[in-house]
Amino acid sequence: MHPYEEIPLNTAGYILGVWLILVHVWMLTKSDNAMAFLKRLPRNYPFGIAFMAAGMFWFWLLIIPERVFKSPLAMDLGEFNATKTALFILVPIVTYTMIDRVREFLAVRGLGVLSLMAAAPLLAAAWMEPAPGKLLIPIFSYGLLTAGLFWVGMPYLFRDAVTWAIAKKSRFQALAFAGLTYGIAVLACALVWW
Repeated sequence: MHPYEEIPLNTAGYILGVWLILVHVWMLTKSDNAMAFLKRLPRNYPFGIAFMAAGMFWFWLLIIPERVFKSPLAMDLGEFNATKTALFILVPIVTYTMIDRVREFLAVRGLGVLSLMAAAPLLAAAWMEPAPGKLLIPIFSYGLLTAGLFWVGMPYLFRDAVTWAIAKKSRFQALAFAGLTYGIAVLACALVWW
């Protein structure tokens, strides 16, 4: 059994709920700072290095061959297990190349990789759970997956979405309030039902 499958739904709910609440409270209480940060984020190279390195390292831990290192997160890739050795070598090379050569929107691409990686444990925690309200986690996870795919492939869409969101402070605050409400709903479900 993979460690993702052992994550209880309530733990995933606590982590996701608290994270959403903290981020969106910051966005509401420090709107000007949050808008300025989000506007600068797509071209923030240090954040790009951190996001890309973290996301690719997380992926690398999933595909490490067992004969090389016993990673607690290693996954069985089924008929693709033979590619683990090649991926073990290629992932660090690709990571370095991305960080060194693809500097344009690196932070958004790295955030996309992290989003793709973060969706898996959330989905695993909600899998086959009969708890009421558990769909809040998969809905958020599939949103992360969809956004992550676009952010990796078409990172300018993140910039365009941020530009649209911060065009009016009232719009930005409404979006932040919606995120805060979602976080409160997830945390409430984790406390009451999960």
